[in-house]
Amino acid sequence: MIKKISISYVTLLTLMITSAYAANVKLAQTGFKYLSVSTDARGGALCDALTTVEMGSNSLFYNPAGMARMDNKIEFTASLNNWIADIKYNSFSLSLIPFKGRYGVLGLSFISVDYGNLQGTMVWENDQGYVDTEIFQPTAFTSGIGYAKALSDKFSIGGQVKYARQNLGKSFVPAGEDSVYIKNNIANAISYDFGTMCKTGYKSLVFGMSVRNFSNEIKFEEEGFQLPLTFRIGLSMNILDIKDISPELMSCLVSIDAVHSRDYPEQIKLGVEYKLLNMFSVRGGYVTPSDEQHYSFGFGVEKYGLGVDYAYTPFGIFKDVQRFTLKYAF
Repeated sequence: MIKKISISYVTLLTLMITSAYAANVKLAQTGFKYLSVSTDARGGALCDALTTVEMGSNSLFYNPAGMARMDNKIEFTASLNNWIADIKYNSFSLSLIPFKGRYGVLGLSFISVDYGNLQGTMVWENDQGYVDTEIFQPTAFTSGIGYAKALSDKFSIGGQVKYARQNLGKSFVPAGEDSVYIKNNIANAISYDFGTMCKTGYKSLVFGMSVRNFSNEIKFEEEGFQLPLTFRIGLSMNILDIKDISPELMSCLVSIDAVHSRDYPEQIKLGVEYKLLNMFSVRGGYVTPSDEQHYSFGFGVEKYGLGVDYAYTPFGIFKDVQRFTLKYAF
């Protein structure tokens, strides 16, 4: 059974890698695009190549199945992402193992987005064709509850249900001579994530897949749109296992994901993490094709259940992106 699953993963991964070098043409439009942005610093440093990497509670932002084999009873993370255009992302995740792990792992996630202050305008019959209305602050947030379980020593599954809401402020719409009406631009949606991980039995080689942001169509006005549905398949391995070097001494994790998105051509994402004494980590990542973001790097320190991670991503013509994550587990 495991052999059949592994063959299927290899076949799908090969097909996606082949198609990833197709023309860089936008495929479709989506809304709630903030759901595609990684907030975790470790994930940012590895260019999000984390489909087969066990991340504890932060697996809820990548592949919920990665939470299934959590070693600690409780884990909490908090992340800050200074995104482009002065947009701020804050994320939190919590996972716990109830009933001594007999029934799997439960998790909670939360993301909030602050788009800053924007100047509102309204169509008007004057020389400029518009008038200023007010300063407004668009916001968005997502909350989710997830579950993961290891079905065997090799195979694990996970899923998450999320509620997403975006507030794009007010619209002042002319309704006649010297009169306007006000409309609140708010939309919300329920979406689903799910994924699997499969240990092959060869050293630390792992295959996995995930589907994120599966939902019904939503709309602000008359035209509907989909959430940024994303399918990923990947593999990872500590390549120092080949030399039988103890991971307690050092490890070198290599992870590769093939990504198929609703609104962007297929991508290949590669991440490398070197860890020394199971405490100090240096990371780097690369993604192709991409318009502005191609590579990133970062580092982390973890000891006695407390961890701090940092990631830096050059973003072309935009301001560079920096991410910070604090983790505590016991």
